Amino acid sequence: MAEQPDGLITIQDFVRWGASRFNAAGLFFGHGTDNAIDEAAHLVLGALTLDPGLPAAFRDCRLTPAERVLVCNMLERRVLERIPAAYLTGRTWFAGLEMIVTPDVLVPRSPIAELVEAGFEPWIDGEIVGRVLDLCCGSGCIGVAAAVHLPDVDVDLVDISPDALGVARRNVARHGVEDRVRVLDSDLFASLPNDRYDVIVSNPPYISRSELDSLPLEYRNEPELGLFGGEDGLDLVVRILADAASHLTDEGILIVEVGSAAPELERRLPSVPFTWIEFERGGEGVFLLTREQLDRHQLELLEEATAR
Repeated sequence: MAEQPDGLITIQDFVRWGASRFNAAGLFFGHGTDNAIDEAAHLVLGALTLDPGLPAAFRDCRLTPAERVLVCNMLERRVLERIPAAYLTGRTWFAGLEMIVTPDVLVPRSPIAELVEAGFEPWIDGEIVGRVLDLCCGSGCIGVAAAVHLPDVDVDLVDISPDALGVARRNVARHGVEDRVRVLDSDLFASLPNDRYDVIVSNPPYISRSELDSLPLEYRNEPELGLFGGEDGLDLVVRILADAASHLTDEGILIVEVGSAAPELERRLPSVPFTWIEFERGGEGVFLLTREQLDRHQLELLEEATAR
């Protein structure tokens, strides 16, 4: 049990104290927040089972002795164990929606959320989007958010991890979209031989060996299966590129996050006309290709995939 400091009484007192502890400990932020104050607020409110949109006036509310123990323990675990805040609270937000999170999945943080909120426009006419595939879905955050933001669309969530699929099913149920969302165990497209989609979106593992070894301690608490993409980070990415065209409709698009592996991808496939999407809220390393572009470069994509 963490020792309770004297003089801390209100919610805001504990947010301030937690932020000071985090800064002093040199924590890394990047799993939903980017600074110590927001991180501390996430944890304090999470310990109290309060929403992040709590009106400011309630920040001066006093905590009970039992609540102080819960809050102190959570803040101390964040410092001592370097566990991402979302794992401690069991929740995070993606595309404006609360998502269940466990250590079986990566903490949702992809900039693809902006595309989902916009219904994938202007990259595709929203009127023609009938089916979406969330490949390497993890928690299912992208696909579930697509089902919520696009209420007439059917979605498939696909992952190779049974544990991740369990979390995805919980998020499907959490948002009441079971009638339009399938959760499938598959090694990429292996269990989808005849399925075609208007949008295939993926945030696959893309961290290289050298980058994995240098990640902050917080990332070591995430499943390596969701991070490591091979020696150069591109093992799954090139497989997706090689097979995506046969699973897209004629006007379909492929959207893939490759993050820091983007320069290496362009080096290996210099003639492929990747469109790199810019985001208003920040983030990079997400490319888009159309079905026609994938078809035109199919030979090159297959050669890169089979060379591995």
